[in-house]
Amino acid sequence: MVKFSKELEAQLIPEWKDAFVNYWQLKKHVKKIKLSRKNRQPPPDINHDFGRSILDPIRFIAMKVQSIKLFLSSNNNTDEIIQVRSKSMEDGSDEEQVLYQTELVQLFSEEDEVRVFFEMLDEELNKVNQFYKTKESEFLERGEILNKQLQILLDLKKILSDRRRKLNAGILPRSSSSSPRNSDFSESPTEMNDGSTDISQTDEVIAALEKNGVNFINSAASRAKTKKGKPKMAMRIDIPATTPTRTISAVTSMLWEDLVNNPKKEGPGDFINRKKIQCAEKMIRSAFVELYRGLGLLKTYSSLNMVAFTKILKKFDKVSNQQASASYLKAVKRSHFISSDKVVRLMDEVESIFTKHFANNDRKKAMKFLRPQQQKDTHMVTFFVGLFTGCFVSLFSIYIILAHLSGIFSPSTETAFMETVYPVFSVFALLSLHLFLYGCNLFMWKNTRINYNFIFEFAPSTALKYRDAFLICTTFMTSVVGAMVIHLLLRAGGFSPTHVDTIPGILLLIFIALLVCPFDIFYRPTRYCFLRIIRNIICSPFYKVLMVDFFMADQLTSQIPLLRHLESTACYFLAGNFRTHEYATCKNGKLYRQLAYVISFLPYYWRAMQCARRWFDEYDLNHLANMGKYVSAMVAAGARLTYATQSNHLWFSVVLVTSVVATVYQLYWDFVKDWGLLNPNSRNPWLRDDLILKNKSIYYLSIALNAVLRVAWIESIMRFRINPVQTHLVDFFLASLEVIRRGHWNFYRLENEHLNNVGKYRAVKTVPLPFHETDSDG
Repeated sequence: MVKFSKELEAQLIPEWKDAFVNYWQLKKHVKKIKLSRKNRQPPPDINHDFGRSILDPIRFIAMKVQSIKLFLSSNNNTDEIIQVRSKSMEDGSDEEQVLYQTELVQLFSEEDEVRVFFEMLDEELNKVNQFYKTKESEFLERGEILNKQLQILLDLKKILSDRRRKLNAGILPRSSSSSPRNSDFSESPTEMNDGSTDISQTDEVIAALEKNGVNFINSAASRAKTKKGKPKMAMRIDIPATTPTRTISAVTSMLWEDLVNNPKKEGPGDFINRKKIQCAEKMIRSAFVELYRGLGLLKTYSSLNMVAFTKILKKFDKVSNQQASASYLKAVKRSHFISSDKVVRLMDEVESIFTKHFANNDRKKAMKFLRPQQQKDTHMVTFFVGLFTGCFVSLFSIYIILAHLSGIFSPSTETAFMETVYPVFSVFALLSLHLFLYGCNLFMWKNTRINYNFIFEFAPSTALKYRDAFLICTTFMTSVVGAMVIHLLLRAGGFSPTHVDTIPGILLLIFIALLVCPFDIFYRPTRYCFLRIIRNIICSPFYKVLMVDFFMADQLTSQIPLLRHLESTACYFLAGNFRTHEYATCKNGKLYRQLAYVISFLPYYWRAMQCARRWFDEYDLNHLANMGKYVSAMVAAGARLTYATQSNHLWFSVVLVTSVVATVYQLYWDFVKDWGLLNPNSRNPWLRDDLILKNKSIYYLSIALNAVLRVAWIESIMRFRINPVQTHLVDFFLASLEVIRRGHWNFYRLENEHLNNVGKYRAVKTVPLPFHETDSDG
């Protein structure tokens, strides 16, 4: 049977952990009462201990009867043991704050320990009550705002449908030049009266919307304020530019409104943009989903705390041989976080609203949005992880034996192998290593209760789990090593090198095709999410930067060798070198050398542009300082590339200075900003106040390891190389060390982000809303 403390640890909301009942501290106080009671008991009388007696059963029955009498008498006097009083206090707002205070009516043998226990219990009850009230009021206020937003949306959709109906019926002029005098059709007085009634109703709706912050130009309320009396009908809805598409569409829509709704146009035109209304509807729908999720979390918070109070009071009763739980539980049940039903009623209201307006009265469809089902763990994934791991180890062992027997690393064949096979297989090896470390990150985040799905804004139903990451990794490596074995066997069998050397390129094309495959196989949501993130990184300056975007961009800064290998592979196959086997053609070309600078700069450039965009959105100078870190890394990377071709003392000095500056900059940002460590005033020396890992020495070792791996660039200027094979192996080893450093960095980066969310009790995403309460005159 699982202990309740572990069950509570597994079920509580990580971001609200500090607001839950401190069950573990209360349990320690109960143990103190137990120890105090044991120390005060008289030592057992050993003079009469002469072994077993025939009277033992009678003594046992008598003791049981006496304990039952004590139990019944204590039940009859329950109200006399403790008395829980509640008093109201003004907290500076309109609502009163109710505080609970326990008084001991009956004297306990351990009175001091019992008094401390109930004082702490009162503090926990007041804390839980106050937190619940705060969150409840936040969600109720959010619900009222969403109801107003939904009403505005429904009114806008009604205006759009009415306008379409009028245009189709011919009541309103279709073109800006038409007028009632020169129209081609005649209208009866009844039709004219119906049309004017509909128009007046539409104007009333527009006027009501303007009071709620939706501004219409040339509406009934603002037509008198329009310059020269010319009609200008347009509506502005605030759709945040979270993606490049929305950013570009926002700019073009602003230009379009300025061009289309110009003073020369005389007709009202279609003043409602359907695309904007669709975007607004999606935003409001997402906001309702997040509100429902928050209400569900608050309901869980209430029930878990109730169980915690019940469990700890039962422990107290057992230790003290008293029945105080009934009196205190009555006060707990009367408290706000148990007695209030506002959360449940709001959840029912959200369910009905969502079913009616966003699911076409289909409750089953609505529940898929409101209560998404998480994927169940299956043992098949674990089985295939083990299977592919075994296949990879076996194939790799076979490859090493065959490579040794065939002499592929001999001076006569090592150049051909390194130029054709090494780049492609290095790409897959580095990618698989990164996936393996990401799987380790997922495993550690899950075990330490770091809510990575919430931080990255992943859908729980389709988010990748650590077993899935390991499966992808082992599948990749098994396929790659299998292709390497086939390549080696075909070369040893005397097949044409022209055909054999196409195997790495074919393997690369297969994986690219699998990445963009539209069929729902092999983790399609994850693949498409990856492609969207890469697209957003490439278009960094044009959209609002999210956590997952700059996290992935940081991963790319550690995979520059992989991008360089892709460059050499593309050149080798696109230039047709696999037919001529002229390996030096690409590396000696001027364009190839220039592209090496571009590829080395691109990840840092994308990350710097993200920092610039975040500064533009948030006006936080820390983002500009962070951008300086990536600019210094770009300068250091360019200096090292130049030094590789121009080895003189001048460029050696430039490389040394730029690399040292960039490394110190990066180390400071890693430890202080990204990890939140090196705080001299912390209660954990030179770490931070809150640590998820219990062993502090792990953090000190991680700081040292990150510092050592950050200075691996020293080898690039010392050049400990003898032949081409050793050069490639050393480069691959250094690239692998950087990937390992990044995987190590990932855990502490997300730990710091999670602790920031915990400090702000941020467990629900705040969705921006399309309609804002602004002055309609503006």
